[in-house]
Amino acid sequence: MSRIGKAPVAVPSGVEVKVSSRSVAVKGPKGALTREIPVGVSVAVVDGSLVVSRDDDGRDARARHGLVRTLVNNMVIGVTEGFTKELEIIGVGYRAEAQGPNKLKLALGFSHPVPFEAPEGITFEVPTQTKVIVKGADKEVVGQVAANIREFRKPEPYKGKGIRYANERVLRKAGKTGKK
Repeated sequence: MSRIGKAPVAVPSGVEVKVSSRSVAVKGPKGALTREIPVGVSVAVVDGSLVVSRDDDGRDARARHGLVRTLVNNMVIGVTEGFTKELEIIGVGYRAEAQGPNKLKLALGFSHPVPFEAPEGITFEVPTQTKVIVKGADKEVVGQVAANIREFRKPEPYKGKGIRYANERVLRKAGKTGKK
């Protein structure tokens, strides 16, 4: 039995959960999320908490048991607290500018500014010109949006310039040494 899968997911007050045959819908103060449940795993509401169980003991069901429990738990956390990813921009002249809650304009050393528009449910905060905070209820989407922004200018190993996650460690290389 999966140690993660057999732990129940606590549903806090103010969160509404609807379980149908193959989907789970969670609604809370930060938004609403829906997810399809794969075959072989079922979700039920028992005593105010969500319990994930396997329909059979097949290999696929065992593999998905803990995954489905974690995905459902992330849905509950997302609609109550939300998720954030912080990005740091490092480089001379590199900066970010918010243009509304879900639009971003990035200056990354190209000949033109790079516009970026967030998908539905994602907002940006730009506390300083070199820091971007991506917020949202869906953990998957928050991570993907942060990865898409980072993709514009990944940190390079010689000077470390580019967009990196907060607290990301970039391995630095020694540059060429000139003739003496």
